[in-house]
Amino acid sequence: MIRIILVLCILLTSIAHFGNAQSPLFEFGKVGSFINITSGKKDQDRVLKWFDVNTSRDTWRVQKDGSLICNGNPIGVVRSEKQYENFILHVEWKHNEAGGNSGVFIWSSAVPAENRLPNGVEVQMLDLEWIDLNIRDGVKPPIAYVHGELFGVGNVTTATDNPRGSRSKSIENRVKGKGEWNTYDVVCVDGVIKLSVNGKFVNGISKSTQKKGYICLEAEGAEIEFRNFKIIELPPGLTSAEQAAALLH
Repeated sequence: MIRIILVLCILLTSIAHFGNAQSPLFEFGKVGSFINITSGKKDQDRVLKWFDVNTSRDTWRVQKDGSLICNGNPIGVVRSEKQYENFILHVEWKHNEAGGNSGVFIWSSAVPAENRLPNGVEVQMLDLEWIDLNIRDGVKPPIAYVHGELFGVGNVTTATDNPRGSRSKSIENRVKGKGEWNTYDVVCVDGVIKLSVNGKFVNGISKSTQKKGYICLEAEGAEIEFRNFKIIELPPGLTSAEQAAALLH
């Protein structure tokens, strides 16, 4: 009898732990569909739920005004509840620290690698002062690095519109500095991403080897704020199993 009770206790503890692991860490942003927009049924927008991958509950704070503050530590990501394939993402963000580093991962597996970040296509969000704080052997990183670069991460590769090595750089520098809000509009369709920075399309990639997956928000050591996060889902394409991230349960 004691052995049976002990086994039941272990099972209940495991179930409770699994349930906690699967509970949303916070709610932030909204998701709607292209069909709803064209039909005028805006009331069907849904709140986005985010699940912790390898950060902590203290990393993220949803404010009363609906904005989200990430303190940057520990380095890692949270992921969307479901996977997305074709969609339009609107997000506004600002860094509160000089040299702040963050980003959004598109079509991600949401499985962290040794550097604590997952695969996917990263939409870079860097503060302008980052290059002055990362001088190596007297050489500054290129200014293009902080202006909305797009690049494949992990085993995900892409073709770049504006090559800088394996990354795609913005053709015009439009990012504002620390303490100022920036607006990204990101169109993601069939392995193609086009990025608008503060009202103008200036960057893009194509032929992403992974074109369906989770959306991840990144914590990378500095405080960043997000607001007005909105996803509009578009009709699906012809995406094979090999071109989609594995589902997480």
